[in-house]
Amino acid sequence: MTLLEAIILGLVQGITEFLPISSSAHLILVQSMFNMTFEGLSFEILLHLASVLAVILYYRKDIYEIIRGFFAFFTNRTPQNRSMFMFAVYLIVATGITGIAGILFEDYIGETFRAPIFIALALAITGLFLIIIERFVKLGNRTEKEMTIWDSIFVGLGQCLALIPGLSRSGTTLIVGMFAGLSKETAVRFSFLLSIPVILGSSVLAIRDLTSGELLEQTTVTALGLSFLVTFVASWIGIVFFINLVRKSKLVYFAVYCFVVAILVFIFRDSLGTTDI
Repeated sequence: MTLLEAIILGLVQGITEFLPISSSAHLILVQSMFNMTFEGLSFEILLHLASVLAVILYYRKDIYEIIRGFFAFFTNRTPQNRSMFMFAVYLIVATGITGIAGILFEDYIGETFRAPIFIALALAITGLFLIIIERFVKLGNRTEKEMTIWDSIFVGLGQCLALIPGLSRSGTTLIVGMFAGLSKETAVRFSFLLSIPVILGSSVLAIRDLTSGELLEQTTVTALGLSFLVTFVASWIGIVFFINLVRKSKLVYFAVYCFVVAILVFIFRDSLGTTDI
């Protein structure tokens, strides 16, 4: 992997991780176009860790309040502490559902749905639901104080769909959350905070790949460090960009992008082939 390729992959991962356009699909497509192959999951893990670091720093105050309120609730059951305690419980429930699904189905889904035709279809479906939620569904206004355990279950189940390349994790969780009646701000906040345990959990499950040393046999420390840094910066930009567009009801822009990429992938499917990340 050259330094230019490291920058490109970092930009792709960082920008697409928190936009409803599927980072896994874009990584697969970019690696296919550049004919790059990385054995195991170590490179993908590294990039995801850079993305989750950006989320943690961006939401550091929220994370502190949730953790503080969660433990404070055991000794001081104020409405505020209860709200933070339950919000943490909802994150745990949604994470657990996704984790179980990942353990049971990720290998099968990864092998079955990585073909360009499936990626194109998944991107088109993502675009369709973005338009539906933006134009044809009456949005709710429930905040985290009004969330229920069912909201976390629905969002967790929705996030399971993101195991399929082309179905965005941020997109599915946002769409399901808004369908459930959560306000845009609450759905976005829950989606982003949910990415932290999900990404960290999947990284821990695949830590053997990251520490095996095989990745350094395929590229250099400089390239990996550069890719990590670019991913972190691009992820931060992606978070800010997405939050601003959601507030302005501009999800349709992402829908159009998904349709365009889906059409291009379908047209050039034979030349793309598949590539292992």
